[in-house]
Amino acid sequence: MLKLNYTEVGLYMERSLTAPELLIAQHVSLAMRLGEPLYVEPSRAAFLLPASIAELAQLELALAQDASPAAVIPIDDEFVEVNLSGSWVAAGQTADEGMFLTVLNDRAEGLICKLWQMTVALVSALA
Repeated sequence: MLKLNYTEVGLYMERSLTAPELLIAQHVSLAMRLGEPLYVEPSRAAFLLPASIAELAQLELALAQDASPAAVIPIDDEFVEVNLSGSWVAAGQTADEGMFLTVLNDRAEGLICKLWQMTVALVSALA
């Protein structure tokens, strides 16, 4: 499972072996105990990657292998968008901060994490 955490300081992505249903159930249970609202809905998430990354072709192949709920969409000459289907978990319907969960095949999840980490490292080096 890929877990994308959207916070006030940006996006953080990680892989998890926990099933999304179990993770959502844990968050529901915690929210109930704390008396806090929790909003869960089917949703989409996207992030940009540089179009010049050589491994993009490998990612597209991995996504095509099992009709994945993800796609790589060209934006312009410099960037592509990785578009994912999954579940949005947040404090409310209009919250900007929350957690996005999706399940892809292992190869696709690994490549997405690797390419995102490479991009973060590249942006950090340029800053």
